[in-house]
Amino acid sequence: MHDSDDSERRVLTPAEENDRDEEAILAHVLAEYPDQLTMTELAREMKRPDEAEAPPPDWVHRGVRDLVALGLLHHCGDSIRPTRAALRFNYLFFNRD
Repeated sequence: MHDSDDSERRVLTPAEENDRDEEAILAHVLAEYPDQLTMTELAREMKRPDEAEAPPPDWVHRGVRDLVALGLLHHCGDSIRPTRAALRFNYLFFNRD
């Protein structure tokens, strides 16, 4: 038996990919606050090198939808912004000096 090569990337499960995408979306929206992003702006700013410019990819739509369902994002019309709960959590765990 041999050890796995650390240079090889582990294949993520769909659930792990979703978690990674949601984490990236939430972090980006929090970093942009108090500015509000549209879905198009969010997709453009988070575009992966292998993705076309438009329309927004499914992973962005899915991530926003799931974060809204969890109460961490508001999505009203085309505007996306963090909820008060997300802002408070971010403050308590990451931004307090």
